Amino acid sequence: MNTSLSWNQLATLSQVQTPRYRREEQSPGIIHIGLGNFHRAHQALYLEDLFNQGKALDWGILGAGVRPGDARVRDALQSQDWLTTVVELEPGARRARICGSMLDFLPVEPTNAALIQALANPRIRIVSLTITEGGYCINSATGTFDPDHPEIVADARNPQAPQGVFGTLLQGLRLRRESGVAPFTVLSCDNLTGNGKATRNAVVGLAQQVDPELARWVEDEVAFPDGMVDRITPVTTDREKALLQEQFGITDRWPVFCEPFRQWVLEDHFPLGRPELEEVGVTFTNQVAAFELMKLRILNGSHASIAYPGALLDLHFAHEAMEHPALRKFLQRMMQEEVIPIVPPVPKTDLSDYFRQIESRFSNPEIADTISRLAQDGSNRQPKFILPSTQDRIRQGLPVDGLALVSALWCRYLQGTSESGAPIDVDDVNGDRLVPAAHAASERPEAFLEVREVFGDLGQAPAFQKTFAKALARLSSAGVLQALDHYASGQ
Repeated sequence: MNTSLSWNQLATLSQVQTPRYRREEQSPGIIHIGLGNFHRAHQALYLEDLFNQGKALDWGILGAGVRPGDARVRDALQSQDWLTTVVELEPGARRARICGSMLDFLPVEPTNAALIQALANPRIRIVSLTITEGGYCINSATGTFDPDHPEIVADARNPQAPQGVFGTLLQGLRLRRESGVAPFTVLSCDNLTGNGKATRNAVVGLAQQVDPELARWVEDEVAFPDGMVDRITPVTTDREKALLQEQFGITDRWPVFCEPFRQWVLEDHFPLGRPELEEVGVTFTNQVAAFELMKLRILNGSHASIAYPGALLDLHFAHEAMEHPALRKFLQRMMQEEVIPIVPPVPKTDLSDYFRQIESRFSNPEIADTISRLAQDGSNRQPKFILPSTQDRIRQGLPVDGLALVSALWCRYLQGTSESGAPIDVDDVNGDRLVPAAHAASERPEAFLEVREVFGDLGQAPAFQKTFAKALARLSSAGVLQALDHYASGQ
């Protein structure tokens, strides 16, 4: 017999950990915008751990979204009292717990009126975000805020009824300023180097187009701490919902499955206070950038490096890529010889040990993280996860054979068929530009590197052009396996 998830049914659940507090003990202190799987497996759980200790119960979460698709999440969670089942996947084992740290989910509206009103509430002291690394209105070629981004332009024209996240934040801050309420802290929980600075640049950059005086106030008064987050959290499908019902007897319209590992590193800059997150494993440090760079270059770089050869070899899951001898040897050599040596030191962290831990995490078959997920949106991910390492090595006159091979594999992937001839569904916001460039690269390799939105000046570097062209030619003449083996063997 299956139990539909609700607060009243928690006492009937015997196989899972349930909240040890009562809903009436909680009150909101945080608004979180972008309430997807990652947030519910990460920030929400850290707060849940505190709540279960009887602490920080005035830091409950109000969910929010500014995209039409967010309404689907709201509808699903509303039907189960805003509860989420989180299933942690050990190899060969599963552990489930119910998370109740979210108290409500604000209505999703075209002009975000309910969200703006909630942002003005003095009880809200932190506004956190997971809007994806591509959501910060950054020019990928320059790495700086793009004032001409369509979202920024639209909200600058109509600041009283914003549709984007930064226009909405700005309107909430304006209302607080006008009513004499201290500003909330804006906390990015996205996978982005200097995510606090990126968020500040977007909010201030928009404000400068709308109200320069408000922009100066935001710069002077609003805190945007940097943070690093980490947990592998695959997409929820009908498979996960069925597993939850079969093993735990719970019907959850949008459960979250994730790996056991989680990490959160934060800059301690919260003028209106914060929950005691250090008591549940969060690291507070003034060196967040070092942790973030390590993660982006090694963990996210590894994901990007196995995605494209995996797709071209018709592999479905990340753990299958890690089980493939040629692919794993390629990844090990590239990381150990090209990436790790140029990652700056991280406090109390051995980078080689960190990589070995990542290999173990990626090899967990219970996660079932798909190659297709890792391969999507390459035009946003490559400039953050792969190309910075390439750029650093080129500047230092160091070889980039492995990193250039990753770029060549991405180019080959964008040509739309695997080694077996199976079609590849390219999911990339810049696919209309990238796919033709990838095909043109078969005859003229530099055509792909001329996509400046992705490669910037790196695409013009002779050493990179030459190494990329050789890698692409080898992929074309010998195929993926021989190209991987050629690099891994040091030839």
